[in-house]
Amino acid sequence: MAAAVLFDLQRIGVAEIRALAALNDSKQHDEATREALYPIVMRMAMRTCIVSRCAPGIDSRGLHKTNLKALSDALSRVARPGCVCLVDGFAVPDMGFEQRAIVGGDSTSAAIAAASILAKVSRDRFMRRADALHPGWEFGAHVGYSTPEHRAAIMRQGVSPLHRMSFQSTAYQQLAL
Repeated sequence: MAAAVLFDLQRIGVAEIRALAALNDSKQHDEATREALYPIVMRMAMRTCIVSRCAPGIDSRGLHKTNLKALSDALSRVARPGCVCLVDGFAVPDMGFEQRAIVGGDSTSAAIAAASILAKVSRDRFMRRADALHPGWEFGAHVGYSTPEHRAAIMRQGVSPLHRMSFQSTAYQQLAL
């Protein structure tokens, strides 16, 4: 998942600024806080975009290229003439808008932090829905992170259609794929 958020600073008031101050890197918030921040971001944002990419596409193009393209697509859908696209960590390929790569941006930029929240909550929600479609891998519990439970499920059941075959996990190395 990749996400982009455009805030209109002209219409954000004091109450909204206080709400934005609670934003931080999505990994720094617990699940309940991320879920609480999600509708606040959606309400305050002028434009948002969340982009998802499938495992076979990631496997064929590579994770880094796929991430850059997904982020570029999300930014292109929210950007407007005159805006500056802030990107967490590194620049994306030229997309026709000015951009700035900000290392650690999800902990210093409200727009990047907001996008991080949208992407993480959307991904976790997707993984919980996937849990019902792909029972036994416990996607709802580990939401795709390489936990001991996730690795045990892979050892027990093999990989699901959601698993990236190009991912170099120790759990994958023990399987005949």
